[in-house]
Amino acid sequence: MTVPSSSADRAVPDHVSGTALSLFCAVALKKALEEHVLPAFMWATGATVDVLFEPTGLLLQRIEAGARPGIFVGTTGSLEASAVTDIFDLPSCKPVAKSGIGVAVPPEASRPEIGSVDGLIGALTAARSVAYSRNGPSGIYFARLIRDLGIADQVNSRSTIVDQGPTAYALIDGRADIAIHQLSELMLVPEAAVIGPLPHPVQHYTEFSATLSRTALDDALASALFGFLSGPLAVRAYRASGLQSP
Repeated sequence: MTVPSSSADRAVPDHVSGTALSLFCAVALKKALEEHVLPAFMWATGATVDVLFEPTGLLLQRIEAGARPGIFVGTTGSLEASAVTDIFDLPSCKPVAKSGIGVAVPPEASRPEIGSVDGLIGALTAARSVAYSRNGPSGIYFARLIRDLGIADQVNSRSTIVDQGPTAYALIDGRADIAIHQLSELMLVPEAAVIGPLPHPVQHYTEFSATLSRTALDDALASALFGFLSGPLAVRAYRASGLQSP
């Protein structure tokens, strides 16, 4: 059960109760928002939040096609580089969390040593198949990393590419025996065993920021939720789901 929010998180106007807000959010924050932040916000306000979790790039494609969320949470800098900058109030952009990349294995599997770069290389090259995504920031970075480490051909010759959703699902259905993804996204599959982050010398962090749409600037509910996303309860939820403070 979600613990009710603190008084600081509940500083919201009463008249927003019963209304709804559209939130587009990157998948990396899904566990924290679904399990803690949004239930606490709705408990505090009586409001309804219509949330869509997808990779940042897919969310931006939806906005380009006409979708109009009140709040967008995605990779920092993604809005500025997109074709939808006029829809959002860019000065309102606020970093809320960042995620490192982690490694997971199937439940009950032996856990390879990944605390060093040499250990990681050994684990990746010994794996029957490594699952990763080429669409999100973790997969794009990982593809570059294995190329820089000189093991791209060996890993990719038997890799499992996951186009959408947590790569750890490939561990559960037997397609792969190592999964690479944002730590918070690996944790979306509780059956998988997260064995740790990438070694520090090759770790890569992705920062996520929240931005209000221009039409939501004067909306009390949007402002309340926007504050919630970086409030004390959210910070605790992010930390518990594998994310860090920006």
